[in-house]
Amino acid sequence: MNPLYLESWKTLAWRGAIALLFGILAALWPGLTLMWLIIIFAAYALIGGTICIISAVQNRNADADWWLLLLLGVVGLAAGVLALLGPALTAVMLVLVIGATAFGTGIFDIAMGIRLRKAIRGEGLLILNGIVSVAFGVAIFAFPGEGALALVWLVSAYAVFSGILLLALAWRARRWKNNSRAPDEFRAGDLHHGGSSTG
Repeated sequence: MNPLYLESWKTLAWRGAIALLFGILAALWPGLTLMWLIIIFAAYALIGGTICIISAVQNRNADADWWLLLLLGVVGLAAGVLALLGPALTAVMLVLVIGATAFGTGIFDIAMGIRLRKAIRGEGLLILNGIVSVAFGVAIFAFPGEGALALVWLVSAYAVFSGILLLALAWRARRWKNNSRAPDEFRAGDLHHGGSSTG
């Protein structure tokens, strides 16, 4: 397995920090209106999507799975643009956009976690984040009529929990990367899990 998430641990850290900030703002902002929730979510989706796309492009020659991160970024950008350009975005529509984004992000995180399972320790955190995202998306689609503002607590809790998981995974990826003496070892799969050689 290639070093996509190991080499771009900052991508995980940025995703985690942005999700955490989004969750905290959504929970603590008194008198949060639908317009401001749309703006906060759009900023969260656009920034996160852009970071993923940049990281994917930077690692396209070093990682065969870079397109997964690219797709994740495209999903984020599409959600952000949809939130901003929706001429009459209602609370229910915003809920569906947030739910669809979480569901899509969860699928990609699970897929990447499965691909990383033989290359790094801590891939379980990425899979767990994916499962949480998918579950959140399903819950949102199950109760769309509640409206975005009525579900702010759920949106906030999801974002905070997801942010913490991503930051934890970023920390582990950074520590493991820094402890590696030879970057080629990641590509060869020689560390900790599997690999054809010993060391």
